[in-house]
Amino acid sequence: MIHTGRHFLQIPGPTNCPDRILQAMARPTIDHRSPEFAELAIEVLEGIRPIFNTSGPVIIYPGSGSGAWEAAIVNTLSPGDRVVMFETGQFADLWRRMAERLGLVVDYVPGDWRLGADLDSLETRVAADSNHEIKAVMAVHNETSTGVTSNVAGLRRLLIQAHHPALLIVDAISSLAAIDYRHDEWGVDVTIAGSQKGLMMPPGMSFNAISDKALRAHESARMPRAYWDWQDILKQNKKGFFPYTPPTNLLYGLRESIQMLNQEGLPNVFRRHTRHAEATRAAVRAWGLEIVCERPEEYSNTVTAVFMPEGHSADYLRRVILENFDMSLGAGLAKLQDKAFRVGHLGSFNDLMLVGTLGGVELGLRLADVPHREGGVMAALDRLCPIPAKSSPGA
Repeated sequence: MIHTGRHFLQIPGPTNCPDRILQAMARPTIDHRSPEFAELAIEVLEGIRPIFNTSGPVIIYPGSGSGAWEAAIVNTLSPGDRVVMFETGQFADLWRRMAERLGLVVDYVPGDWRLGADLDSLETRVAADSNHEIKAVMAVHNETSTGVTSNVAGLRRLLIQAHHPALLIVDAISSLAAIDYRHDEWGVDVTIAGSQKGLMMPPGMSFNAISDKALRAHESARMPRAYWDWQDILKQNKKGFFPYTPPTNLLYGLRESIQMLNQEGLPNVFRRHTRHAEATRAAVRAWGLEIVCERPEEYSNTVTAVFMPEGHSADYLRRVILENFDMSLGAGLAKLQDKAFRVGHLGSFNDLMLVGTLGGVELGLRLADVPHREGGVMAALDRLCPIPAKSSPGA
């Protein structure tokens, strides 16, 4: 089939790159040891801090979020350290495997992929840990594979109540710049993020936002590290440089991204994502389908994962939608493979794009002969633009 118009990329990352960012990156590469580059780097390194809601340093790596995971581990921990992690989905599981391969002892709190981090389990563990053998609590803020958001502030609150010194290390890859996130206020020691989601950029850049406590832990951490070492980077960053070849053109894009977020205002960005997520969930309910996330208070505002009816293939539905309407939806991963599909609604996104996305899903449900009720798109429209109540005659 020959498609006209633009492809709809509705996976939960990488997201659509707005023209402003693409144009900002489409310029000649400059000398990364020049005063011009140093000016760019210092501007970006300062500008990214408010996006994390931190006054501390943010380190920028050329690499994916997985690289930033590894950086968080090797800069703060030592082989044999015990850490607590929560089974909230595919990305939590991948992070666990990395931690084990790096020599950590992982206390992996089991989960069913429908709930966020289990605060009760953490409370039990830290209460029993009188010798403070737990060196870090590690959690995924927004689990991209399931559409579940965990209570990060609650995790730190439990550690404070127990007077426990564990580090709090958080993956905010699919929440930063899209869902309210507060590195300093929530007492996070290392926040991990990537460029390809709420920051509206291509993949290839990742981040560690770090606290003073994390920097102190770095001094005694015994993990081998070279490329990922914070100290070498921080020393060079003071002058606007990096100890490796930086992703120069991505930095131009990041500067534009920061400007766009500041122009809209982060509170407005968060409200926009909340509004689109609520409209998406209204459509799913109207179709009679089931949202993977069980608790409304843990619903993600960047991605909605949807179960298929029993006996129907999510991958087949996705293929029908791609072939007929040129729209990509997120696949179900690992335990959810072929059982669920994911709708990304984050980044550079507006009402009409959402309506088109949900229209594509509803058309796909029809073509793939998936049992559902009609009216999902209308339910979303009613949420986006409620019909004003008519005043009574003579009022």
